[in-house]
Amino acid sequence: MARSSTPGEGTRPRVRHAGQLGWDDGLYEEEPEKNEDSGSGERQAASGESGHRRGGGKRRGKKGRRRVLRWVASVTSLLIVGGAGAGYLYYEHLNSNLKKADLTLGDKKMADHKANAAGQTPLNILLIGSDARDSKENQKLGGAKETFGAPPLADVQMLLHVSADRSNMSVISMPRDTMLKFPKCTDPITKHVYPATTGLKMTNETLERGGPGCSVATWYELTGITIDHFMMIDFSGVVSMADAIGGVPVCVKGNVYSHNSKGHGSGLRLEKGTTKIKGKQALQWLRTRYGFEDGTDLGRTHAQHMYMNSMVRELRKGTKLTDPGKLTDLAEAATDALTVDKGIDTVKDLYDLAEDLKRVPTKRITMTTMPNVYGTGTLKERVLPKPGDADQLFQMVRDDIPLDGKASKRKKPAAAKKPTASPAETPVTVRNGTRTETEYSAKGRASAVKDLLTEKGFTQATIDTQNTEAAKRTEILFPSVDMQGNAQAVAKALGIPLSAVKKSADVSGITLAVGADWREDGAYHAPSAEEKTPDSARALNGDDENACMDIQPGFGF
Repeated sequence: MARSSTPGEGTRPRVRHAGQLGWDDGLYEEEPEKNEDSGSGERQAASGESGHRRGGGKRRGKKGRRRVLRWVASVTSLLIVGGAGAGYLYYEHLNSNLKKADLTLGDKKMADHKANAAGQTPLNILLIGSDARDSKENQKLGGAKETFGAPPLADVQMLLHVSADRSNMSVISMPRDTMLKFPKCTDPITKHVYPATTGLKMTNETLERGGPGCSVATWYELTGITIDHFMMIDFSGVVSMADAIGGVPVCVKGNVYSHNSKGHGSGLRLEKGTTKIKGKQALQWLRTRYGFEDGTDLGRTHAQHMYMNSMVRELRKGTKLTDPGKLTDLAEAATDALTVDKGIDTVKDLYDLAEDLKRVPTKRITMTTMPNVYGTGTLKERVLPKPGDADQLFQMVRDDIPLDGKASKRKKPAAAKKPTASPAETPVTVRNGTRTETEYSAKGRASAVKDLLTEKGFTQATIDTQNTEAAKRTEILFPSVDMQGNAQAVAKALGIPLSAVKKSADVSGITLAVGADWREDGAYHAPSAEEKTPDSARALNGDDENACMDIQPGFGF
């Protein structure tokens, strides 16, 4: 696995000191920002754990050679696939630029996607911005000398969801200051095992636990959304790619200078109105915290959404795609800047992915922020997923519901398969997975659900007393396609939606995992996501050319 700042074989990663900078502020600082976050000692007290305050191929014919590297630039500042030249050797050169890593480092296998009636499945990609300072370029851009060579942190995390019919796209950003519990992760190089955390830790620290695959595992644990790929970029990658595309227009409602009396800030200086930014200035925009809105990570996230939407609009205009030299620059910048999972580790894979993504019009792209609330006590400067709203947003993505408020064009779910056995001939194992982060398992739930199954004729239902792994949502798992119809019959008998029936290699037979959404006795009541994005998600449409950042008082000039 190739990734930034990899610790030596058989060694533990180095731990960075509190106050070190990430994708936030201090672009030109040489000293750590002492007031950027609350003390690391407070976080240790809150979580009970150590923490950081910041938390290829054959030759082709002429036609094939002309087309193989004709990339289509699309989507976001973190997901840019451009086009360049032709020729087998150059193709191989670009392939060698790409860094590859494992998709997930968690111990839970992600469930398969549920295809619609047309056999289409959605596509989910985790976009990660790394604060790695492992090269001279990144060190010059990132400041904070004491962080040079330390393990990188995932200071930008965005889940990109493309609908099964490719009609719309949604992005959910997770604020860097989000506090979560992490799953068990194993570093694929050192083989060091990071156990699941018992306390809350800053979400950007997932990258230290073996690489981007641990960030993927954490997102899956939180949201239940199957993630197909990840793409990670660092400081110098943002700069080189912004230069390659010729700049991105952004807007501020007043003069802004991201710098305070203590030397904190990104150094961004813009006059009121719209300015086309590129290079270091683009990085400053993406990292600015002090100077935007209320000076928190939430305002920075909103600014990132504006930048990404604007970049997509620029690229879709096609003005940058007619100059072979610029195409070459963009291809070099993109491949050299990216770390990707092994499922998309060639130029051809990225080309195919871009072709898929560009089908979505900008007017159907929706940027959102995970609904959140501020913590209390030692976590008062940190945020937590907002109960209700965050769950609703995640479920909308799981159910492939558009976030732009437009009528869904989704295909109806495929009809249930015909069972191959009667209920009396269908063994079902029931697990009690009702434990939550704040509550013990609901007593007797597996027995109660087993009794409900017996009443419905599933007389071979049994209880698994050994496996009580927590499950946020009730699911029915089956190991092979020949059991799908029988598993769906179990769901139908109990009123569980077919979307909760999933193929899994982790079970040997039909298994009903009773989740935290069914802690009470009685029939199962499926939580239904409203086809409305919560207001707290701050949805921003990709076609909104009037979006403009509010300026934090005291940061004008």
